[in-house]
Amino acid sequence: MIRSAKLEDIPYINELLYQVHEIHYQLRPDIFKKGVKKYSDDEIKDIINDKKRNIFVYEEKGKVLGYLFWIIEENDNDSHQDIKTLFIDDICVDESSRQKGIGKALYEYIKIFAKENKCYNITLNVWNNNDAYKFYQSLGLKTQKETLEEIL
Repeated sequence: MIRSAKLEDIPYINELLYQVHEIHYQLRPDIFKKGVKKYSDDEIKDIINDKKRNIFVYEEKGKVLGYLFWIIEENDNDSHQDIKTLFIDDICVDESSRQKGIGKALYEYIKIFAKENKCYNITLNVWNNNDAYKFYQSLGLKTQKETLEEIL
């Protein structure tokens, strides 16, 4: 059910990219543009062919119902410990398939993958007024740091 993305998955991935972007647009129309997506097809192809970042998809009956974009980051800052972090760049479950355990399955899969690749931790960014915030907390993720803002 969960596997690395293939080029033929791009139309499904695009559909999900639009869905997650719409959520962000609804939360913060002052930041996000309506009707666009985070990655172009060429960028998705590059990610699929990269060894330090990639996309896992959740497939059921020949249809991609969810994805998880990930990046392995290695610390090169002399003031920090030499650790490897798996950063979840983007995660989305098709709106018609939410609340069915797909997001949790993707997270558990990436957790195993991160351990196999000797990562110290998993990180992600989430808008704190997004419903996904509580979902991530239910998986055991805790706030590492916060970004504060003042809109001028």
